[in-house]
Amino acid sequence: MTSADSYQGTDNSTSNLADAHLDLRGTPCPINFVRTKLRLEQMPAGSLLEVWLDPGEPIEQVPNSLIMEGYQLENIDDRQDYFCLLVRRPAKS
Repeated sequence: MTSADSYQGTDNSTSNLADAHLDLRGTPCPINFVRTKLRLEQMPAGSLLEVWLDPGEPIEQVPNSLIMEGYQLENIDDRQDYFCLLVRRPAKS
């Protein structure tokens, strides 16, 4: 599987609301933020991305970084072993 393949599909998605899914468990900071931002930039305006992050630094850093970049966090869910973020790409103004 190439890195581009990891950006495709919603096969592992746990949210029926998400337009796409990104599993970044095991991915260190700041790579997980960069991959999340790149995936959001590939999505249409208003789309919802589900992102899985590890506890610790990833969940502490990525949500704040996304907010500073203008993305809207719709939900953060603690799944015990990982966190599930729902992030919306802003609609174009």
